[in-house]
Amino acid sequence: MNNRAMEYDFLGIGFGPSNVALAIAMEEHAASHGTRAQFAFIERKPSFVWHGGMLLEDADMQISFMKDLVTLRNPRSAYSFISYLHAKGRLESFINLKTFFPSRLEFNDYLSWVAGHFEDRCYYGEEVVEILPDHGTGTDDAVRRLLVRSRDAEGRLHERFARNLVIGVGGEPLVPEAFEGQRDARIVHSSRYLEHLAANPGLQPRRIAVIGGGQSAAEVYMDLIQRFGDASVSLIMRGGALKPSDDSPFVNEIFNPGFTDYIYWQPDERRRRMLDEFRNTNYSVVDVDLIERIYHMLYLQRVRGHARHALLASRDIERVMPSADGIECLLRDREEGGAERHVYDLVIVATGYRRDAYQRMLAPLGTLLPEDGFGVDRRYRLRTCESCEARIFLQGACEDSHGLSDTLLSVLSIRSQEIVEALHDRMLPALDAVPHARQAMAEAVPMSQ
Repeated sequence: MNNRAMEYDFLGIGFGPSNVALAIAMEEHAASHGTRAQFAFIERKPSFVWHGGMLLEDADMQISFMKDLVTLRNPRSAYSFISYLHAKGRLESFINLKTFFPSRLEFNDYLSWVAGHFEDRCYYGEEVVEILPDHGTGTDDAVRRLLVRSRDAEGRLHERFARNLVIGVGGEPLVPEAFEGQRDARIVHSSRYLEHLAANPGLQPRRIAVIGGGQSAAEVYMDLIQRFGDASVSLIMRGGALKPSDDSPFVNEIFNPGFTDYIYWQPDERRRRMLDEFRNTNYSVVDVDLIERIYHMLYLQRVRGHARHALLASRDIERVMPSADGIECLLRDREEGGAERHVYDLVIVATGYRRDAYQRMLAPLGTLLPEDGFGVDRRYRLRTCESCEARIFLQGACEDSHGLSDTLLSVLSIRSQEIVEALHDRMLPALDAVPHARQAMAEAVPMSQ
């Protein structure tokens, strides 16, 4: 146990894009306002990586590079994607690509480059195991700070106090009910797809299934077909067809940061209707060009008269039974009602993520929460009882209240600024009197805010 617990103005749990954007916003706020707070982040992974299991060679971003960590808030920031390209000596070459959509590999490298500037602010390789209320030096019942306990890779426990907490832990794998509780190594969630292949270099599956009807499922499906030329690969989905994502200009305005205000202040029922109306922008949809590639591949099979690969639409997975022969899946046709039995050597489950990990983390603070549960205000602050002076902010877990952009990159730059301003509304005197190593760079760049 680390007995000398540090105290911070705020701690961030998770150091993915959301909290990296927050680190930038804090640094630039300090440079432009002359204030400096003591803050740090705790990250479970040993180093920064963004969706490492899905960094496929030919996968591009689905949003413009201008929706990076800073540009919509501060186009002159030293942490923009353009600044990254300039620092890497690739700006002119990227311009020659004539695209707004870099590869996912390059965008991960950009995010890693930014995160590297704040490496001394992040405790990598530690998993938060407990968050508890703490009264500090007060004699009343007020909870003035939170005690955060984490465990590192060697099993050592660390304790840190935070007057404010920002939780940005991303999503956890979501699997269909038939796969819940299955621990067979031949069943892999798409978040671990490349990791699984790297850990099994001799893998030669003959029968492969991909579960899901969204972008990740379609990308993995085509990657498997190219990677394992002798295998038969089936894409199994509940929907009747692969549906295109709607990224037309008027619809795309729902991802503008300014739209967050509009949807947040709508009555609950109307907000739910709006979320349902626009779900085809982000859920169970695929880029049109990828749909066309899949259709063309399946059509060529018909020309050749040899249907090795399949798209099994309108199927429910009723039962999954691992055996020595493989993973047996019992499928039910949603239209005709008939049952089918298929056996696979490898099953990739690409059915998305759930974003409720924060509820499990904050369970020990249950008495501090109002009866209606985990509600947040406009600036992403979790509503707590009056006796809780410590504030908790959520990043990427507020889709129901703040709109479909909440889990995406689109609003990171503006959201981080809103949280920074909320933090500074009642920030206690900073403990950190030593300028941060990145201050010189931040101060050298004119700030727009």
